[in-house]
Amino acid sequence: MSEQAGYSPSFKRPAEIMRMRRKRARSEAGSLSGSPAAASPGQGASSPSCVRPFSPGPLFNSQTRSGGGGVKRRNPFANIENTYCPSKKLIIYNEEEGKVEAKEKNEVDQLSTKKTEPIPFAARLTEAENMERQQLSSKKSLDFSNDDSLFDEDEEDLASPLLKSPPAIAPASIAPPVCTEFPADWSLKTRVLFMSPLSLSWAEKPKAQEEAVGLSQHCRAQYSTLPHSIQDAKSCSELRSSFQQSLVFWQHPSLPWLSLFPRINAERSFTGKSTPWSQDSALQQSLMSEWSVSLLSLYSLLKAKLCPYFYLCSYQFTVLFKAAGVSGSNSITALISPTTRGLREAMKAEGIEFSLPLVEEERKSRDLDLDDELDCGKEKDDDCCGGKEEEDCGKEKEPENDDEDMSWLKEMGVQDKIKKPDAISIQLRKEGQTVSLDHKPESVVLVEGSDTFTLINFLINCKSLVASAGSQAGLPPTLLAPVAFRGAAMQTLKARSVNVKSQVGMGYQNISSLEVTGPILPSSLHSITALLRPAQKGNFSAALYTHAPTAVMNVHQNTTQSSSSSVDLSSFGLRSSSVQQLQTPSTLGKTALNHLNMNNYSYTWKN
Repeated sequence: MSEQAGYSPSFKRPAEIMRMRRKRARSEAGSLSGSPAAASPGQGASSPSCVRPFSPGPLFNSQTRSGGGGVKRRNPFANIENTYCPSKKLIIYNEEEGKVEAKEKNEVDQLSTKKTEPIPFAARLTEAENMERQQLSSKKSLDFSNDDSLFDEDEEDLASPLLKSPPAIAPASIAPPVCTEFPADWSLKTRVLFMSPLSLSWAEKPKAQEEAVGLSQHCRAQYSTLPHSIQDAKSCSELRSSFQQSLVFWQHPSLPWLSLFPRINAERSFTGKSTPWSQDSALQQSLMSEWSVSLLSLYSLLKAKLCPYFYLCSYQFTVLFKAAGVSGSNSITALISPTTRGLREAMKAEGIEFSLPLVEEERKSRDLDLDDELDCGKEKDDDCCGGKEEEDCGKEKEPENDDEDMSWLKEMGVQDKIKKPDAISIQLRKEGQTVSLDHKPESVVLVEGSDTFTLINFLINCKSLVASAGSQAGLPPTLLAPVAFRGAAMQTLKARSVNVKSQVGMGYQNISSLEVTGPILPSSLHSITALLRPAQKGNFSAALYTHAPTAVMNVHQNTTQSSSSSVDLSSFGLRSSSVQQLQTPSTLGKTALNHLNMNNYSYTWKN
């Protein structure tokens, strides 16, 4: 029996199956002797009434059964696993002629003379079959989907004259909301993998003229207008030039033999490389002097609204400077992550006022929960920048007086029996609450307004900004920007296209992939996706790999200033759609996007 076609060893109780077969044989024998007119006269084996609606196999003819009469029985072994036979043709219902046909008649006749397992088919029932099905009211009809692999029980079909067609029985899909843009993501990406059913080979190996046009358009801040859908992306010169334009970014310093991004936990990428400045103090001074000029140039562009943002990547932390009008703020802002207690103390010593957005958000949430629980109208205690004046921002919360903490012992009269903590223990407790934030996302620092210029001077003069030992010793931080600035070198992201096969069900589907690597800025990510929209006809997906220390850059800034809609951002040198995206406040919090999917020109995402 195991050698028969379609046999499946998936059943667990063969004794139960044999008992059902004997019971069915007795019931069928009784029905043959008691109701000889059960079968409609004049209907042969080739008529639609001889096709069994409850079993995927053909009808055994009268010569192969001892009872005769062509009475059909249900195959007890018919299920999803063992009824699929790809070598056989399906029996379908011909709507024009009103009968059931088989494309290979000889195979059906051969199967009807042998006691083999049935083959699958998807057929509609005629009116005669409906009458026969109503006689078997104790059984439920099976609806076959388009691929004959899913079976859904539908009680309404028992009362309908015909089985519904596959499109009619498919559940009505609820259209998701159309999102033409994804939220702004201020984190830096190290790698993005795009995938699409259409070919992405147009994005690599540009012609010399196409690359030249793309670089020229980037320097002149000119952008081509592309149609809604591009039929042949590989032959579209404007698309290929625009793609090269979207890969450009500016960096300082630029050392061809060193990868200067990322810088945090990147000692392995610097090990064994030539670093002549590590032991030469004069060379280190020269590098820092040029780096300071580039940093001041970037800040001037930011202040003049000629640069939307830039990143400063050191070996310990990353700083994101954003121009006024970006992320809903009317002033220049800077986010630093991660920070340590030593860095925060040094910033306070320089008079830089800052806040801890995530810490404040947590405190406000805790205070609100406490107020709801107590249901009282008492005012909350003010924390660091949580309701004080601006001059108090940047100061960490002072613990309460220790004498007040011990007052409850005096009320109980046991103050002499309890040993009071000494000054050292109290100081360690105070510092422990502050140090616990170090190197965590909650340690992100926000600097706003004129304090950002003070921060620039602090970074230029900060000795701990540059590593004094290790593989990165003496190397200034990396500056990244979407526009040109003094001392910067033009760099391009690396793009590579690969065609792969992905398993889909029982077969394989061709999937084209495009891998983009390098320091991928927020505007670069938006520009690339804006080009893939018409080139891939609105169907692609992207896996995003985030530089972990910058994921918290999407934190809400909680600014109290007015809306930035009135700020002119046309001189940023970016696409108008990219400017609109960066202008809106981010809604991702302390997380970053890790997956994008566009289906029918509508975005969905995960973070």
